[in-house]
Formats: sequence, C-alpha cells, structure tokens
Amino acid sequence: MFPKIVAAQEGTQIAAQEAASFVETFNQVILFPTIALLTGVALLVFIWGCFEYFINAANPAGREKGVKHITWGIIGLVIMVSAYSILALFARSVGLDDELNCTSNPTASGCADVFVIPSSGGQTGGNSGGQTGGNSGGQTGGNSGG
Repeated sequence: MFPKIVAAQEGTQIAAQEAASFVETFNQVILFPTIALLTGVALLVFIWGCFEYFINAANPAGREKGVKHITWGIIGLVIMVSAYSILALFARSVGLDDELNCTSNPTASGCADVFVIPSSGGQTGGNSGGQTGGNSGGQTGGNSGG
C-alpha cells in the first residue's frame, strides 16, 4: 500500500518539476523576448515620431504624422510596461515568485524545497486514519489467525 503512495508522491514531484521546466522555457523562449521585442518596437515608433516631428517642423501635415507616431509609441510603451507589471504582480500574488526565481537559478538559497509538493490530507491521513485501521484490522487479524 505504501509503495503506491510513495510512487504517487514521486510522480507528483516529477509533474511539478516538468511544470516548472515548462514555465521556465515559456518565459525564456516566448514571453520575455516577446515583451522585450514589442517594447523595442514601441520605442522605435516613438523615436521615429520625434524624428518626423522635428524634420517636418514647417509642414503641419508632417508634424501631425509625427505626433501620431509619438502617441502610438507612448501607448505601446505603456502597454508593454503594464503587461510586464501585471505578470510580475500575478506571479507574486499567486505565490509563483519563488518558483519563477528558482527556475532561472535552482541553486539559489531557498530553492531546495520550492518544487516539493506537500502531501495532502488524504495521503497523510491514510497513515493515521482509515487506511491504518484497515491495515491493522485486516492484516493483523489475518496474520494472527492464520
């Protein structure tokens, strides 16, 4: 009976490690590079708008085009900073802050037990609750009677 519980706990820990690996890979390969790329694009749009505004100082239509680029560049920067902030806030509020930090540096202090899943009441209760009564009653009676 106990090998099944141990195997289930090991399987759960393996699943947690796989999930942490997925989160790390997703963050490093997709999420943070995308945010950085889009932030760079928004910054370039803003700089291009400033350039257009100064080059076309005598042309009202050219300045208006520059103002539009400046506005959209600022909107893009605000959106990207907000997206990064919301993700960081979500990670901290859900408790993933340690996991996200430990996925990038698993040898850091405090990361030894981050990915260990505590056993639930049902598994721990199996040793002291209904399963213990079933094991001691059925097996003890069967061994002493036979």
